[in-house]
Amino acid sequence: MTMKVGIIGTGWIAEKAAITLNGLETCEAYAVGSRRKETAEAFAAKWNIAKAYGSYAELIADPDVDLVYIGTPHSHHYDVTREALLAGKPCLVEKAFMANARQTKEIIDLAHERGVFLAEAIWTRYQPAVGIVRKLIADGRIGEPRLITATLGYSMGDKPRIMRPDLCGGALLDLGVYALNFVRMFTDSDIDTIDGHCVKSATGMDLTNAITIILKDGILANVQSSAQCVGDNIGVIAGTEGNLIIDNINNPQTITVNGPDRTYVETIRVPQQITGYEYQFLVCRQALIDGLKEPREMSHAETLYMMQLMDDLRLKWSVRYPMDED
Repeated sequence: MTMKVGIIGTGWIAEKAAITLNGLETCEAYAVGSRRKETAEAFAAKWNIAKAYGSYAELIADPDVDLVYIGTPHSHHYDVTREALLAGKPCLVEKAFMANARQTKEIIDLAHERGVFLAEAIWTRYQPAVGIVRKLIADGRIGEPRLITATLGYSMGDKPRIMRPDLCGGALLDLGVYALNFVRMFTDSDIDTIDGHCVKSATGMDLTNAITIILKDGILANVQSSAQCVGDNIGVIAGTEGNLIIDNINNPQTITVNGPDRTYVETIRVPQQITGYEYQFLVCRQALIDGLKEPREMSHAETLYMMQLMDDLRLKWSVRYPMDED
């Protein structure tokens, strides 16, 4: 089965999806939808896509589209995802999944009611590095994990999607989501306490944030994200007998294993990849073949949990979006 993907949006993240799909044998970048026909046609010509639609509705209505990939800003995910689910179309929705937990629950509930496949495209959850790190921990290579640290930072200037509340701006939903997922991927222990601080823009959006989480299993996690600086983007899982250093929490390429006293043990390289996005598309394809309604790698419950976590942090920081008032 070749899974035909309809791409909603024509920004850089949609381009990355097109590059990825063009490199896969079992998936195809089949259609693209934009609010302007000319934009869709230019995108389709650039990436060798068969169908170009001047509206999202036209793409959703195409009977040959097997999966709708929603690559618009997260502020605009709700309406188009709802429309696709109502049409019975399986959806892969970019992170952050929605603007807030309320929207997330409504969309998940709709997918359940309609019996339609739905997944969050938090690409790090699907990558081979996750399994590698989990096995290293399970095998006792670093003893008992006690401290997790992660940073993700990009110098993004004053881009509207970072500065504007109506676009769900700030670092948390764009970057912090990866740092929080990094913690959650390697421990599912309940949270005992969580606190954080942020530096805000003049428009009230969090530009740099720091979050401390104490888990009930005794692990402490410190994570930071920033849209204002070039971060090291490193993740560390420190245990009683050693540590694991992940070179880039946003797209891991190497995992360094250190033993007691930080003695170097080995470096593990992840498999060669197209962009790193391929794993989420391949998981969706297999899930559709298997008749699943959600991916095992990122369940609906986990997506909702993460969105609620970010809602709670934004409430502490008084970072609000117009959608929060609906």
